[in-house]
Amino acid sequence: MIDFEGRRVVITGAGGGIGRSLTEIFATCGATVVACDIEGADLSMPAVAETHHFDLLDDAAVERAANEIITNGPPAAVISNAGWTRAETLADVSPQALSQELDLNLRSAALFSQALLPAMRNQPEGAAFVFISSVNALAHFGNPAYAAAKAGLLAWMRALSTEEAGNGVRANAIAPGSVRTPAWDHRIANNPHIAESVARLYPAGRLVEPVEVANAAAFLASPLASGITGATLPVDGGLLSGNLPFLQQIAG
Repeated sequence: MIDFEGRRVVITGAGGGIGRSLTEIFATCGATVVACDIEGADLSMPAVAETHHFDLLDDAAVERAANEIITNGPPAAVISNAGWTRAETLADVSPQALSQELDLNLRSAALFSQALLPAMRNQPEGAAFVFISSVNALAHFGNPAYAAAKAGLLAWMRALSTEEAGNGVRANAIAPGSVRTPAWDHRIANNPHIAESVARLYPAGRLVEPVEVANAAAFLASPLASGITGATLPVDGGLLSGNLPFLQQIAG
């Protein structure tokens, strides 16, 4: 039912765990997938039609990439997926870590969307931004600098949705829970059982799969969600619906 045939979809962080699922899902929906990631990232996937390697922390490179993408045609959708964190608690947030995580997870996504926006306005079938945020933006689960950036990303999304709806541009966000991707490798290296332990905190009893985030993004970017803008959709296995460990304790 979701049809992007003949339309271009831009995906940042396309070489990562969620990014690869995004490229596959959108290609399955007929999209011309424009994959973006840093230099050295492997973007040689069958689902990818066009690649751009650039550093999101380099403002000039972001603008150049956006201009190159627009030259080949206006995007129907931009999936802002790139993200990164290592500062797990407040004690880990140095001034350098704060700047890097805010810049990568918020500033770069804002500038990239701003650069692509003029070409996306007033398309006959509309256009959409989907920002991959995090449950960390909605409640505290650690990674405070990353969480602050992802919360800022929701504010940016709401600004786009409010100011650009009249130009046929929608903006929404997804707030994934814990997704088992290579981003968890450093934690698993320290504690091989951490994924199992964290899974028990989720009402669903498991971590979220990358394809579940990708499916939600495809829906929000598609005409099926034409009446939805300014919304944040949790894809979190029920984590934000309630505190299951607390309930288990009081219920015995």
